[in-house]
Amino acid sequence: MRPFIYHRATSDSAALQTVIGGAAPRDQPPTSARAQFIAGGTTMLDLMKLDVMRPSEVIDINRIAGLDQVEKTPDGLRLGALARMADVARHPLLADYPVIAQSLTLAASPQLRNMATLGGNVLQRTRCTYFRDPSWKACNKRDPGSGCAALDGFNRSHAVLGVSDHCIATYPGDFAQALIALDALVEIRRQGGERVLAFADLHRKPGDRPDIETALAPDELIAAFRVPAAPWTRRSLYLKIRDRQSYEFALASAAVALDLAGDGAVRQARIALGGVATVPWRAREAEAALVGHKVADDVAQRAAEIAFRDAQPRRRNAFKVELGRRALQRALLETASLEI
Repeated sequence: MRPFIYHRATSDSAALQTVIGGAAPRDQPPTSARAQFIAGGTTMLDLMKLDVMRPSEVIDINRIAGLDQVEKTPDGLRLGALARMADVARHPLLADYPVIAQSLTLAASPQLRNMATLGGNVLQRTRCTYFRDPSWKACNKRDPGSGCAALDGFNRSHAVLGVSDHCIATYPGDFAQALIALDALVEIRRQGGERVLAFADLHRKPGDRPDIETALAPDELIAAFRVPAAPWTRRSLYLKIRDRQSYEFALASAAVALDLAGDGAVRQARIALGGVATVPWRAREAEAALVGHKVADDVAQRAAEIAFRDAQPRRRNAFKVELGRRALQRALLETASLEI
């Protein structure tokens, strides 16, 4: 790890003022930024040790008051960005939002969940081997314009949805799928004010600039996530399929929330997919296909086929299309059968 200067910020204004001087220009990759925020640090420190991220200044934001609260609001739920994953997963207010609690509980390991923050979790970088190993020169996410070694390399864990000719790296998180499925909003702080962004607009598909991963400006800080109350939040579920049952990233996952009529027909559906896409992925056409139908095998299968009809698999990850379909079909059937 390279040497760096450590700052401890006690307010968001102090943190933002410090980072402004070391921020990367908006059209440059975040790996080139001189200053970086750190909270739990469970992803960033790894990348610093691997020499992928090389900040000369690190700004600790853990002492900023008020950013670790979990609160019920008139509109739903507010989750502070500095709240720890483990604390949120077992919080009593999450009883009405089981998909969120499950997505947090199934992530990482107990030790990491005790340290990692919600804000850091949604901003975690891909686990693509070619990105995380600087000895591989062809990585457009790390070095724009250098190419993508994963396209014809070992791409078993890579994405089949939202890909481009410049990058097929998978978004690795779980919590983000729950947020995008529940139409969450993001509170963002910046010098002199705040803005609110739909969570669905936070992450950017790779396109021809895989290095620019989010809609955040370099001098902006996530303060909280707002999750609206809705008829489908309680009937919700997160299903994660992986190579082993703990401390492993998803090969395919599904966050599902359903609002059912008295006869079992779907009034509203919410579907997000993980492990298969370059960003947290909302399957809106599959949702629409469920409305008005009872969730039986054939209906769930049809929705799953729609969700993956635009998939673009490579040679080693083609299995993810069928795996993703089956995971979604199972998640829909299990969610519909929940006793609420």
